[in-house]
Amino acid sequence: MDLSFLKSLYDSSGPFASVYLDIRRITEDAPKAIELRRKARQRELADQGAPPAMIEAMARLVDEENGRRESGTLAMFAADGEVVHHEVLQGPPPVEVAHYSRLPHVKPMLVQRGEPMAYVAVTVDRLGGELTCVSRDGHRRVIHVKPEEDFPVRKTKAGDSFRTDKQQRAAEEVWRTNGKKVAHEIAVAVDDRGADLVVLAGDIRARKAVEGELPEVVLARLVDAGGAGPSLEDEIARAVEHKREEQRAALLGQFDEQLTKKGRAVEGLAGVTDALRKGQVATLFLEDRPDSPATLWVGPHPTDVGTSAGLLRELGVTDPVEERADAALIRALASTDGELRLLPAESFRAEAGVGALLRYVD
Repeated sequence: MDLSFLKSLYDSSGPFASVYLDIRRITEDAPKAIELRRKARQRELADQGAPPAMIEAMARLVDEENGRRESGTLAMFAADGEVVHHEVLQGPPPVEVAHYSRLPHVKPMLVQRGEPMAYVAVTVDRLGGELTCVSRDGHRRVIHVKPEEDFPVRKTKAGDSFRTDKQQRAAEEVWRTNGKKVAHEIAVAVDDRGADLVVLAGDIRARKAVEGELPEVVLARLVDAGGAGPSLEDEIARAVEHKREEQRAALLGQFDEQLTKKGRAVEGLAGVTDALRKGQVATLFLEDRPDSPATLWVGPHPTDVGTSAGLLRELGVTDPVEERADAALIRALASTDGELRLLPAESFRAEAGVGALLRYVD
C-alpha cells in the first residue's frame, strides 16, 4: 500500500483529532441519526481535551457531507483548528472512533480502504469492446473500442447456398482485426495504469481473438471471466482478492527467507523502528490489532520513533511523547516512502506482529 497520500496530513504538527463516523443513509431518519452520532463523538473528543475550534471544524464537515447525502464511513482528521484530511469510505466503520492524540489514528482508514489494486476489466464482442480502467487511487475511466471492421461478423451456417468459404474466412478475419484493436487498447491501458490485473469477459470467439493478440506481459496478468454478464463485478472482486493474496504470499515468502538468512529483514518493534529511523524499510508488515496496547515513543520528526523515551533523548529528541505503535510506525513509513502490508490478526509469526523487508542492510 502506497502511503504517499498521507504526507500532506503529516505536514501538520498536531495534535490531531481522528474521527470515524457512520454516515450511511439506510433509514428514513438517517440525517437525524447521523447528527446524534456526531454529537456523541464530539463529546468524546471534548472529554479527551480536544479544543473547541477543532471539534467545530469537524462538525461543519459532517453537516456538509450529510447535506450532500453521502453514504458510508466518514474518516476525518483535524489539526490546528481545521480538517486537514477526510474521505468517505465504502461501508460502515467496524467501530466508530473519536481519538485525540499527538498523531493521527489512520490505521482504521487504511484497513477499510483495503490494499489498492489497479486493474482493467474488459467486456468484448465481435465488434469491439469496453474497457473499465481502475487506477490504484480508485479513479475509473471507461474506454469504448469501436470496430475496425463491422462486416461480416458471423460465419454462415453450413449448407447456406448464398455464402462461400471465402465469406466465412472473411468473418474470421474481421474478428481478428477487431480483436487486435481491443488488445492494443488493453496493452496501452495496462501500461498507463500500471495495472496488476486484466479481467476479460464476453463472447468466446471475441475473447480468443483478443487473447491471441495480447503481449506476454499482459497475458501473465489475464483472468478469463467467461461470458460474465451481470456477474462481472463478482468475478472482478474475486480476481482482485486472489491477486492480492498472491502478492501478499510472495512478499511474506521473501520476508521469511530473508529473516532466516539474517538478510534484508527484521522483526519486532525494536528492529523495525531502528530500520525506520535509517530509512531502510521497503515494505512494512503490520498485523491489524485494533485493541493492541503496544506503544512507541515519538518526536516531532516522522522518523523520531523508538521503543523508549531514553533512546530518543539519546538521539537528540528533547520531549518524546508516547503514542500508539501503529500510528508511529505508519507515520515513519510514509515519510520514507515505504509500502505497507496490513495483515489479519494472528496471521503473522513475526515478533509483536511487526516485520519489515529492507532496502539494504548496514
